[in-house]
Amino acid sequence: MIRAHQISYRHKEFHILDGIDVSLEYGEFLAIVGPNGAGKSSLLSILANEVKSDQKILFKNKNINDWEVRELSKHKAKFSQHNSNDIPLEVKDVVMMGRYPYFEAQPRQEDHEAMNNMMYETDVFHLKEREYNTLSGGEKQRVHLSRVLAQLQNGIDHKLLFLDEPLNNLDVKHQYKALEIIRKFTKKANSAIVVLHDLNLAAQYADKILLMKSGKVAAFGTPEEVFTAENISSAYNFPCTICEHPITHNPMIIFG
Repeated sequence: MIRAHQISYRHKEFHILDGIDVSLEYGEFLAIVGPNGAGKSSLLSILANEVKSDQKILFKNKNINDWEVRELSKHKAKFSQHNSNDIPLEVKDVVMMGRYPYFEAQPRQEDHEAMNNMMYETDVFHLKEREYNTLSGGEKQRVHLSRVLAQLQNGIDHKLLFLDEPLNNLDVKHQYKALEIIRKFTKKANSAIVVLHDLNLAAQYADKILLMKSGKVAAFGTPEEVFTAENISSAYNFPCTICEHPITHNPMIIFG
């Protein structure tokens, strides 16, 4: 699906990323975790081709820089951590932005269907006539999740979804619902790369974990391989205990 080798990035005199390898197969859910300033969002932006890099990133066995922009947007979509709080549009118009790669002047029937289906999926359909600017932070977050999901509603196989902290401002119910939607997406042979702060949710939903510290890979593998007390305490510089979740049997991290 996507492969990147020795990704490095610096801004002025600051090294943001240093020699990172990433490999993601079809149908995998990869969670990128780590403390503040580890380089998680910068890595996601480079992989998503939002920050141009001379380093080779292969997406579907083709250099990502060689893709035509409109065509690439039908194969991959990115949910950003920071979205404008001032968008003077109704919710349905914000979600329809995700369908822009598919029409020139007016949305088609299939564009409206994709929009409505994803608004139902993310529990914002009842808000479709509301002004976006009147929504709460969590509602806005779900609207943008709906938008990027609508963007990838097409007949193309093996799509890739990038999400940068999609659980911000969401209540517990919608955090789990968002992750269930992402996992459902990957179960259809699509893939997702998600920056998360909640390690226990990452352990429960992700197939692979990329643990970062100071712009480098601290550990990579399955949740069981990465989430050890030694790895996490070292990355976060804070003690923790690992035990087995009594229901899911995934690693459960208890800090302190």
